[in-house]
Amino acid sequence: MDKVLEIISKEVGDAFEKAGYDRELGRVTISNRPDLCEYQCNGAMAGAKKYGKAPFMIADDVAANLAGNEMFEKVESVKTGFLNIIVSGDFARSYIVKMLHEKHMGVTMPGHEPTYIIDYGGPNVAKPLHVGHLRSAVIGESIKRILRYTGNKIIGDVHLGDWGLQMGLVITGLKERKPDLCYFDPDYKGAYPKEAPFTVSELEEIYPAASKKSKEDEEFKAAAMEATKLLQDGYKPYRALWHHILNVSVEDLKKNYNKLGVSFDLWKGESDAHVAIPDMVEYMKSKGYAHESQGALVVDVAEETDTKEIPPCMILKSDGASLYNTTDLATIRQRMDEVHPQGIIYVVDKRQELYFTQVFRCARKTKLVMPETELHFVGFGTMNGADGKPFKTREGGVMRLENLIAEIDEKMFARIKEGNPEISDEEAKDTAHKVAVSAIKYGDLSNQPSKDYIFDIDKFTSFEGDTGPYILYTMVRIKSILKKFEEAGGNVKDAKLGNPDSDAMKSLMLLLTRFADSVESAAKDLSPNRICAYIYDLSNAFNSFYHGTRILAETDEYKKESYIALLAITLKILETGIDLLGFSAPERM
Repeated sequence: MDKVLEIISKEVGDAFEKAGYDRELGRVTISNRPDLCEYQCNGAMAGAKKYGKAPFMIADDVAANLAGNEMFEKVESVKTGFLNIIVSGDFARSYIVKMLHEKHMGVTMPGHEPTYIIDYGGPNVAKPLHVGHLRSAVIGESIKRILRYTGNKIIGDVHLGDWGLQMGLVITGLKERKPDLCYFDPDYKGAYPKEAPFTVSELEEIYPAASKKSKEDEEFKAAAMEATKLLQDGYKPYRALWHHILNVSVEDLKKNYNKLGVSFDLWKGESDAHVAIPDMVEYMKSKGYAHESQGALVVDVAEETDTKEIPPCMILKSDGASLYNTTDLATIRQRMDEVHPQGIIYVVDKRQELYFTQVFRCARKTKLVMPETELHFVGFGTMNGADGKPFKTREGGVMRLENLIAEIDEKMFARIKEGNPEISDEEAKDTAHKVAVSAIKYGDLSNQPSKDYIFDIDKFTSFEGDTGPYILYTMVRIKSILKKFEEAGGNVKDAKLGNPDSDAMKSLMLLLTRFADSVESAAKDLSPNRICAYIYDLSNAFNSFYHGTRILAETDEYKKESYIALLAITLKILETGIDLLGFSAPERM
């Protein structure tokens, strides 16, 4: 479906051509002076030199050709040479009606279904999720939803940190605490228990204690490194323990991600790529891509056009051990072999940009990916506290994500119960959680991903201003009106949209026509903040219309039905918008 700007630009382009000018001069944009007009065309300014005429003379010619065109209420030539354009109310109405009959409300769909893998989340097993995991999860989830909505096949992969020294530390720490477990008995020949010998709470105690001890006790560290080697070499008792660690951790991770409305299609980790490393290393050696440098195996990735030094990508350390680079490259190779994606998107801390530059270049140079394979780095900034430093607890520690969610849930629950004393505790808790998630996600996503931002709980949970709760409050207001209309005997589904009868109504309708543009822009640049900006503007436009219009009290039934239809359409688009951001609205607040 053509966008509004494309349709208007075609008409204006035709008018330029009819007047003897280049039709390309007819490109129309949204007006930067909404107090004067809705759209504008500056083509006459650009054509002045080419045609040797004053801009206003060209604009006059074009305006004359557009006179009487039913698409426009007014096209005015301003003496500097601008064309100020106001479209007709019927054009706005008919566009919205057509948009509603299009798949995904006018979003342009690809001719095929391209496949992308999104690598986001990246938590380590044996550790609880903390606020440092928030941005990757929230941004990645929204990008996944936006790309799916725009016609792509998207596979989300959590990419767990489930391999390496941290596993050896947990095993060694557990051995100190529970030395009598069968996993530590070299003479044990039986089957290993199906139940884990620890709870998630115990597991979350073991790792930090073991990590701390390894920094102070060389013997303990050596034992942890030996346990890591045994695990990676396939030692059965430790592999059995490792599976327990994974199962207990993943169950807890899923529970907490679910509270945040985040899900993954794949729960793969670094361990899944481990088996592919030896073959990949041999391939890089045999093809001459990798060479030794100070005992390490590296691939040179610097390019002549680099303005700063890009170090070689290290494949193996001098002792033959693999690194994160090795695992990520092996993972890319597996993804290409198994899925053949058009692209892979990494949602990670922007401070890892140099690292991913090395990995992407290495993948291309060694032909692990095809020349046309897209490799995207979506680097996000830091979530900071009021002091401008990374967000911490009041005690100065890293806050667990479930504690942050619980704190905001509690704040919202108290506020909702205060405003609606008659509401049941069960409904209040459900509503509070939905509002809390909207506050967290919108507070994050309304910022450009690469920017640092201040996580201000009081600001983000406000029902006023550019916040998630404000968007939800607007939606709940619409739901309440529609419910009252139906309780009075009306049928929302049968309501038909009429032409706008006020400036506020028309402004709201014109904003509705821009839904597809905002979604496509967000998908193209992997920027969910474009959706946030759109639904905030849409909410403001609705509230302006609401405060200036008698809706249910309107005595003209045709007008009332038109208003109801407009509310239902606005609600549908807001619901779609927040779903793309990863949260939902309650029935009341």
